[in-house]
Amino acid sequence: MKLFSLNASRPFGEKVAQALGIPLAEHEERDFEDGEHKMRPLESVRGEDVYVLQGLNGDPAQGVNERLCRLLFFLGAIRDAGAGRVTAVIPYIAYARKDRRTQSRDPLTSRYLAMLLEAMGLDAVMALDIHNPAAFQNAFRCPAYGLDTRRLFAEHIREHCGQRPLVVASPDPGGVKRAQGFREMLEPMLGDNIGSAYMEKRRSGGKVSGTLLAGEVEGATVLVIDDLISSGGTLLRAAQACLNRGAKAVYGLAAHGHFIGNASSVISDPALSKVIVTDTVPPSRLDPAVVRRHLEVVSAAPLFAEAIRRVHENGSLTELLEGPT
Repeated sequence: MKLFSLNASRPFGEKVAQALGIPLAEHEERDFEDGEHKMRPLESVRGEDVYVLQGLNGDPAQGVNERLCRLLFFLGAIRDAGAGRVTAVIPYIAYARKDRRTQSRDPLTSRYLAMLLEAMGLDAVMALDIHNPAAFQNAFRCPAYGLDTRRLFAEHIREHCGQRPLVVASPDPGGVKRAQGFREMLEPMLGDNIGSAYMEKRRSGGKVSGTLLAGEVEGATVLVIDDLISSGGTLLRAAQACLNRGAKAVYGLAAHGHFIGNASSVISDPALSKVIVTDTVPPSRLDPAVVRRHLEVVSAAPLFAEAIRRVHENGSLTELLEGPT
C-alpha cells in the first residue's frame, strides 16, 4: 500500500504511518501567487492500493474549502496516475452536520460532498465519528467506513477514571444512540453497571433552549459524550445541568475538538473536571495553558492505521470497532 498525507494534516498522517510501520509516500504541493495550487505524487502509484489522508477541519492558515479542493485535486491526480484502488482517509469530515432538510429548500451538504469525492474516482472513504453515521453511509455509493471512538475512549476511561458510580450522558436527544453504544462498550470493560442520561436540546434561529435532564446522576461521575466540540456551549450546558442535579463530577468526551470562539473559557470552566478529545483536530485555537490543565488528548492514529491495514487486506472492521462477537 501507499499512504499519502497532504501537508495540512501531515502531523497526524505521520502518526498513522508510524503505526502502520511504513513511510509516508512523497508528494508535491505548490502554491501560486493568484491563490491556485497544484498537487501531485512524486512516486509511482500505478496499480497500487493508495490511501490519501486529509482532515477537512479549517484553521487560520487553511480553510475548510481549500482543504477540500486540495484533497479533490490530489485524488484526481492519483486516479489519473493509474492507482489500482483509491481510499480517502478523512479524520474529520466537513459538511456532515447538514444531512437532512429541516427547513424549506435546505441543502444536503453531506450528499453533495459525497458526490464531489466520488467524481474524482474514489473507491472508498474512511472517517471518524461522523455526525450521523447512517446518513454518511447512505450518501456514498462506494464503501464508507465510519470509525468511532467507543473503544478508544472506553480504554482511556478504564485506565484513568476510577470513580464510581458512572453515568454516560448525551448532551442532546440526537446523540442518545452514540452514548448508548459507548456505555455498552464500557460496561464489560469495567465489570460494572453504568447509568445513562440525556439532555433536552432545541435549536431555533441559532439559539439553543431546553432544560430537561432525563436520567439519574446524583452522586455519580458523568461522562458527557458527543461527536465534536465547537464552542463548547452544548457541553458546558449539559455539565451544569448534571451538577445541579447532584453529579459529583463531569467529564466531556468528543472525537473532534474545534474549540472556536470563547472555547478556552468554556473548557476551563469549573463545571468540567476534564475534556477528552482525539488528535484528529489540533487544539491550536485554545490557550496553551488551557490545553495543559484541562485537556486530555487520546490519539486516534493507531485506530486509523489498523483500519487501513484491514481494508488493504480485505479484512473486517467489525471486530476492530465492536470487539469479538
